[in-house]
Amino acid sequence: QVHLVESGGGLVQPGGSLQLSCAASQFPYSFSTYVIAWYRQAPGKGRELVASIGTRGGDTWPAESVKDRFTISRDNVENTVSLHMNNLNTDDTAVYYCHAPALNYWGRGTLVIVSS
Repeated sequence: QVHLVESGGGLVQPGGSLQLSCAASQFPYSFSTYVIAWYRQAPGKGRELVASIGTRGGDTWPAESVKDRFTISRDNVENTVSLHMNNLNTDDTAVYYCHAPALNYWGRGTLVIVSS
């Protein structure tokens, strides 16, 4: 049974920072062979891609809306993918999901609320 477990969400003031983490386990093959992505879904909106990262971590594809503020990284020893979020604003309020596209598997998400 594949597992993707997100953590690190919470309440943060505008301009603040948060780091989300996605812990992966029970993948069919080595975690290092899978592209991993972060998505988010804001209240009343559809799910959108935030950033994805290649198998070795050298290739990243952030969305245009976050590319100057968010950084995605991975640790193939710990089987984790992190999302470092800086200069948060209220538009970043959403549930953030970890996703393994090749397995079409989603985590349950972690809620980020940006509010003063």
